[in-house]
Amino acid sequence: MRIIFSRKGFDSAAGGGASPIVDGCPISLPIPSGGHSVTTYADLGLAELAHAASRGRVTGEDFCHHDPMFRDDGTCLFGQCSAAQTHLANQGVGIGDIFVFFGLFREEATGEPHHRIFGYQIIERIVDLTQCSDTERQKFAAIGHPHALGLHAKNDVIYVGEGQTARHDGAGLRLTVAGGPPSLWHRPAWLKRGGLSYHDRADRWLRGGRLRSVARGQEFVANIGRRSAPRLWLDQILTEINRSR
Repeated sequence: MRIIFSRKGFDSAAGGGASPIVDGCPISLPIPSGGHSVTTYADLGLAELAHAASRGRVTGEDFCHHDPMFRDDGTCLFGQCSAAQTHLANQGVGIGDIFVFFGLFREEATGEPHHRIFGYQIIERIVDLTQCSDTERQKFAAIGHPHALGLHAKNDVIYVGEGQTARHDGAGLRLTVAGGPPSLWHRPAWLKRGGLSYHDRADRWLRGGRLRSVARGQEFVANIGRRSAPRLWLDQILTEINRSR
């Protein structure tokens, strides 16, 4: 089994700022669209939040890359392609593995930027958009999924499965250590050097259970095998995300 730490949403490069926490609820702002979108920030009710987080660079009329897409029926549709998808495939990511989505958020009270987990997806199906039927692709396009509206690369896929977003900013979902820069994480005890892709350098694994995460990149894969400790941690994370629903 694999846990994929998947970076998504606004940051200083994509969007121009951190996603907000509003009345205790983290709201991940999708990044601006690079094309193949029929969804504006206003369509998602995020016009004012995106405008504020981007310091005026993004408006409600701008199109966004609405992905991952969390639906009212409790499912999530997540598209990936290019080098990031190649990495997922090379790491053996497949059915039953779990994406843990995190992003850059701003503390509601202090304004402190930090990384936090805001959602998850349990992979139940992987749809290869270059090989699937036109009928299936059109089903995704009909609900506005950007990866189905136009191919982004030769390895464009959509992951389908159960998924939810957090409705509160619980401390258990925060990755960044207190007072630290966003990339300095308090890592779970089960996560050791060599157990997370793109994080092999020894100087990233610090004393005191801390990890200096890479500045760029989208998908970081931990192959947990059959170990119980990471499964217990994951159960706690999913429980926290689903709390107060």
